Amino acid sequence: MINVLVSVFNNLLTDQRIEKICNSLFQRGYHVQLIGCSWGGMPEMQRPYPFTRIELKSKTLKLAYAEFNLKLYSLLKEKANPNTILVANDLDTILPNFLVSQKMGIPLLYDSHEIFTEMPSVQGRWTQKIWQKIEAYAIPKIKYRMTANESYAQWYAQRYQIPLPIVVRNLPQKQDVNKWVSTSGSKKIILYQGAINPSRGLDKVIPAMKNIENAELWIAGNGPRREEYILLTNHLKLQDKVKFLGQLSPNDLREITVKADVGLSIEENNGLSYYYSLPNKISDYIQSGVPVVCSNFPEMIKVVKHFEVGEIIENHSEEELQKKIRTVLQNGKIHYAEKLKQAAEILCWENEENPLLGLYQQIVDENFKTQ
Repeated sequence: MINVLVSVFNNLLTDQRIEKICNSLFQRGYHVQLIGCSWGGMPEMQRPYPFTRIELKSKTLKLAYAEFNLKLYSLLKEKANPNTILVANDLDTILPNFLVSQKMGIPLLYDSHEIFTEMPSVQGRWTQKIWQKIEAYAIPKIKYRMTANESYAQWYAQRYQIPLPIVVRNLPQKQDVNKWVSTSGSKKIILYQGAINPSRGLDKVIPAMKNIENAELWIAGNGPRREEYILLTNHLKLQDKVKFLGQLSPNDLREITVKADVGLSIEENNGLSYYYSLPNKISDYIQSGVPVVCSNFPEMIKVVKHFEVGEIIENHSEEELQKKIRTVLQNGKIHYAEKLKQAAEILCWENEENPLLGLYQQIVDENFKTQ
């Protein structure tokens, strides 16, 4: 049996990409072990495969990264054996995995969920140069690479003159269209799901709610800007129109999402990682039968224009946000229903498993004599 040691810097609970990948591998007979950490808490969690969360004592993110990497290195050495595939998710786990891979002569797969060095959180900071050096050192030396969309794959290939990484998009599992909700309430629901981080467009859409009648904005998630945006909501006296739902489990989030009339993915262009992104919330909305208002970024445009499942904003002005949100609300969910069904049939995890499993089979064939 092939062991797969998957490591990621988060508390595992809401990382749906990791959960889907691990489940797919587990169901195909791989011995999966998942490693996360206590950053963000250690909520109760159940999985059909073993998982470990490294307890961190550090109170700041930069110290937490250092502590996690040191502890991860020790844990990987303890858990890995000659029949192991190491999986590093994003740049903040790459060094321990790379060093253990080299030391033990076992294969390493790097899964990039984003362009880490081009994230708004590191843009223009001294830490960006450190991450860039780590990236430039490790990525060209790693044979197996995978990432979350075609734009990311092309960026890595051009930047480091490497073959195109395998693309495995972070799409949701197929949902039952019979559970879709055709809303008829007096108040429409505008939904944002995801982290409450900078550059997500929330500070632009909250003020826009002043002039969107008979609607509420529901913000499902948590993050460093939550308190700031609650204060902004209170300052604008929009408490009756903007609701903060907090961090929800994947199941609870799906129950909320299906009730929405429009889903928002209005990231701002503050770094190539966002510009080239295809947020998983877009396909989550589609699987729940919810039309989308999104940014005019390449991967988002591909989906929304091709399938005709919503509107694309040209900028983040209040007027533009109001215009596009009103268009979707006035059209109604029924207007988009057939297109959403067609998109949902294609944009699902079941169709992403083939390249994933094909890549793992390649790793097995090239590194292990027996399975």
